[in-house]
Amino acid sequence: MTSSEQHQYRLGAFYVAASAVAWSLSGLFIRSITTDLTTLLCVRGLFSGTAVFAFFFYTEGMHGFAILRRMGWPFVWITFFSAASMMSGIGSMWYASVADAMVIYATTPFLTAGVAFVMIREIPSRSTIIAAAIALFGVMIMLADKSGGAGSMFGKFLAFVMAITVAFMATIMRQYKEMNMLPAMAASAWLCSFATIWFASPLGISIHNLGLIFAFALVQNAMGLILYTFGSHRIPAADASLLVSLEVPLTPLWVWLFMSETPTLGTIIGGAVVAVALFGHIFYEMQRNRSRAGARA
Repeated sequence: MTSSEQHQYRLGAFYVAASAVAWSLSGLFIRSITTDLTTLLCVRGLFSGTAVFAFFFYTEGMHGFAILRRMGWPFVWITFFSAASMMSGIGSMWYASVADAMVIYATTPFLTAGVAFVMIREIPSRSTIIAAAIALFGVMIMLADKSGGAGSMFGKFLAFVMAITVAFMATIMRQYKEMNMLPAMAASAWLCSFATIWFASPLGISIHNLGLIFAFALVQNAMGLILYTFGSHRIPAADASLLVSLEVPLTPLWVWLFMSETPTLGTIIGGAVVAVALFGHIFYEMQRNRSRAGARA
């Protein structure tokens, strides 16, 4: 690897890691905002969608309108699944603990493998199947802990909805790798606003909550997407997946440190099992891919 390539790799790794840190702030914002859930989703969607669209046209210029005109059904489906994942993801942390939501969300790579097999007949590797089984065991340990009550179980259900909708979205993105995804991400945020505005009270929101939601939209969502966009094309996909997975342990860590939200024993044990499955699988795939690249060289 040349010095220029090393510089690009370090820059890409920094951007992707920074995007994971930005995304991991979701729990802190959700716990800090005191408005109702539908108002949060509505106002956040307006701010976030506008910011991402602004960045898209900043990078593409007038050519952005031509890109939008060429988008077909993949754009529609990605927008739908992204909006569903946003609403269910924020809802899951609203009703359940942040740690519970993130443990279930961490199974997304394995759910994606299952969805990809059904939709595009992409056969998962043996290591993926083994890791998925271990992760499922970890989730079952967490679900067996009923200390969170009915609200927590509803939140855990929403976390599963988030994971499965992200899995569908990732599979469609895999089919259409050449497609610019930023417009779909922006449109999905606006779709969240459209879906929730009928039940929201945006005009009654306090200045304090408005500022927090504005920061939630720009720092956590828009900046996370922008940083990932800058970084992901500079490093291998496996490395990007590993760095993005930092969101999983960081999200509950922040609310534990700053909000004193302590996960239950079942969540800690189950989360540890899922983390071992997730990071072990990614590390294994990275080593296997690099070994193949070295053999070809």
